[in-house]
Amino acid sequence: MTDDQVPTGPGRQTRRALLAGAGAVGAAVLLTACGDDSGDEPATPATGGPAATSGGSGAAAIARTGDIPVGGGQVYAAQGVVITQPTAGQFKGFDPICTHQGCPVSNVDGGTINCTCHNSKFAIADGAVKEGPATKPLAAKELKIDGDQISLA
Repeated sequence: MTDDQVPTGPGRQTRRALLAGAGAVGAAVLLTACGDDSGDEPATPATGGPAATSGGSGAAAIARTGDIPVGGGQVYAAQGVVITQPTAGQFKGFDPICTHQGCPVSNVDGGTINCTCHNSKFAIADGAVKEGPATKPLAAKELKIDGDQISLA
């Protein structure tokens, strides 16, 4: 077994798989940043759904309320936010960068926001550390809900 095939977590993935996942997140961020700067159309949300603008502020919608599962959430790395719905109708926003060593969080699963770099887990309700090595919570981001559209406030 080569060094890049050594399991990194509790038998879940190899270092090669971890690096491939981190590379995919980085590539997605770079590709999004290289989009058309014409300003004619708002950016498409990470879920692949159509983009929309919210009411009076003109801020581009990141997601629709139906995109965020109750008890779960979605990572919108390109937009710089994790959106969760801890209970029905309650939406929370958090910084998508792990407080341990600055890796981007990778997913929301099992009621936690998860960083697969070192397996830190954060609560979907308040960003608190549920499992380390991280010791600080994820920073909150304020959201605006306008009908079924979610945007950063």
